[in-house]
Amino acid sequence: MRDDGRIGRRAVLTAGALLLAAPALAADARPRLRRLSPGLDRIVAPNTPVEVIATGIRWAEGPLWVPALNALLFTDPPANIVRRWSRASGTSVFLSPSGAPGTDPKLIREPGANGLALDRSGGLLLANSGGRSIDRVDLRTGARTMLVDRYQGRRFNSPNDMHVARDGAIYFTDPPYGLTEGDTSPLKEQSVNGVYRWVAGRQPVLIDGTLTRPNGIALSPDERRLFVSVSDEKAPRIMVYDLDRRGLPIRSRVWLDAASLQVPGAKGLTDGMKIARDGTMFCSAPGGLMILTPDAKPLGVVEADGPIANCAFGENGRTLFMTASDRVLRMRLR
Repeated sequence: MRDDGRIGRRAVLTAGALLLAAPALAADARPRLRRLSPGLDRIVAPNTPVEVIATGIRWAEGPLWVPALNALLFTDPPANIVRRWSRASGTSVFLSPSGAPGTDPKLIREPGANGLALDRSGGLLLANSGGRSIDRVDLRTGARTMLVDRYQGRRFNSPNDMHVARDGAIYFTDPPYGLTEGDTSPLKEQSVNGVYRWVAGRQPVLIDGTLTRPNGIALSPDERRLFVSVSDEKAPRIMVYDLDRRGLPIRSRVWLDAASLQVPGAKGLTDGMKIARDGTMFCSAPGGLMILTPDAKPLGVVEADGPIANCAFGENGRTLFMTASDRVLRMRLR
């Protein structure tokens, strides 16, 4: 893999354009969508509200729409819970504990699961931050299986987010966020904070071990590019990797430089992301959740009174769900 070490001009201009167009959130602090380009109108109708559908969460993360349940699942890593939301029943506890039970808070900061995904057979995959593994739950029987927890014989740090390719390969990130002392934790066995690719029956492959804080992850619709957010306060950005036919990287570059978005009052970092079938990017960034074209042109931004950590499409693609600190948000899409 080659990293050319350059920040693309388009990525810098994209961040700058958002910065110049970013006034402070309204005094009532209600979440809202701010239009940055007329191109947003084909995705979200003008004046579409951003609804709050769940509150009282310690830290909302990992949203996933599950068609078999006709419901949204989302995680609360510090509370060690996966919650469920549906129109019919509202919010309830779906899985507890979601990660590792009985952990020592002096060592494990986030005992629960973080990112969620579905495998090709409809099983629920969990990035088990506290258990330091990728797990699977059979939604029919409730049976839970640990899939992978080590690279080269050493335990992962705290798996954070995932994307499942069409061939079943799981791409995932492994920052140290789940460990109380982070990089200096006595539990840390990996020398890097890695991005991995894992296929059942094989050993995981390290995609990139140079990132300080790999976090959100997504494949492009054609699966020729892999996007990874870096939640580094000193250099927040989104990387993109060109992949070969084996699904492995051949080169990398910065797709979005978000450092210029770190203005006073702009909470959050580059974090979770989802990519629509037409390549439109929905990604966390300082100041909210950005909506961008495939070439990083800003279309709009969802703003709340705190960071928006992640998002998911649901309800047959007609809804964007967002996890925003202690709340879950919902916005209708066209």
